[in-house]
Amino acid sequence: MDRPKSSEPALPYALLASACLGMFAASSSGTTRAPFLIDMARDLSTQVALVANLVAMTSIAWGIASMFAGAGSDRFGRRPFLLGGPTVLTIALIGVSQAESFLTVAAWSILAGGASGTFTGVTFAEVSARVDQSQRGRALGWVMAGQSLTLLVGVPMAAWIGSFVGWRGVNLCVASIAVAALLGLVVTTGGRPSSRRVAGTPAPSLRAAMSGPVIRLLAMGVCERVCYGLTAVYFATFLQETFALTLAAVAIPLALFAAGNILGTIAGGQIADRIPNRLRTFALSMLASGIVAIALFGWHPNVATTVALGFLYVFVTAVARPSLMAALTDVPEHIRGTVLGLNVTSASFGWLFAASLGGWMMGSYGFSGFGPLAAAFGAVGAGLAVVRR
Repeated sequence: MDRPKSSEPALPYALLASACLGMFAASSSGTTRAPFLIDMARDLSTQVALVANLVAMTSIAWGIASMFAGAGSDRFGRRPFLLGGPTVLTIALIGVSQAESFLTVAAWSILAGGASGTFTGVTFAEVSARVDQSQRGRALGWVMAGQSLTLLVGVPMAAWIGSFVGWRGVNLCVASIAVAALLGLVVTTGGRPSSRRVAGTPAPSLRAAMSGPVIRLLAMGVCERVCYGLTAVYFATFLQETFALTLAAVAIPLALFAAGNILGTIAGGQIADRIPNRLRTFALSMLASGIVAIALFGWHPNVATTVALGFLYVFVTAVARPSLMAALTDVPEHIRGTVLGLNVTSASFGWLFAASLGGWMMGSYGFSGFGPLAAAFGAVGAGLAVVRR
């Protein structure tokens, strides 16, 4: 007797792997700089704080480029951005490795951020166009895992490799990963033309994309990024100040934190494709993250309990992201690139809010204020998700 065939088509795993590798390269281009701030400042004859500001410069360039690239991909097709972004990223990283002054490093870093923004949002649009609507949560979850892998694998590996080749050599290694992603995208996006406007369809525009529901989804994304960013940026400092841990001692807690983000993203993708009401899933996840945040920053009897709560917090927060991304892909095809590009832009604002608000909260009230702050943003995000369909 023949076994019934699955009604769902197979996921394009080669494309997902290439997209995941591209996201890993883009995230690593900036994040792997963290272990080398002192070495870079010494090598470039500048201050550590100035080198650390490269993160903000990269983030701004990333967000601006993503907005324009998303709109451009709806008008001219996605493949030029999918291939052009990793190409320019490779060139920029090579430029960083050869730079002899801080201003030159800053210029190449801004270009690298812009190149990353050129293809990350477009990648989500391309993947969503090549999978069935019922599979988008899983597919986008796998792509987003590339960013999480940067924390789990990229930064520790960069620190280890950098001990042999220095920060310049690490940039060349990340450039090689961008080349590998580029080659993968060349092969996997060539089977059929990427989305391009056809005659008779409405012209894509920011005005058409910025409808009320889309603005609401983008605002939800900002809330989610603030909740995640508060811990991603300050979790190591929180552990060091609360338990007087050394930098080496926080390595394992940070690895568990990154693992929770990866597992939550993958689980969130599965849930997004199995529960019809994706916005309700997002709302419940954000409310749960707020409850855990209050416990995480308000009750810390020992290191093990705090690390376990940190793992749980980032897990439930990450579950929300694939549902939100899948909801964003439900917009019409002719503006999907624009909307997903704007999503990356709004996410960059979320990161900036997390860093600035977290710094203000830490200086004014200490880490005890992080719990209520995260819970407030979680509640706002949940409220936006359920206030109307």
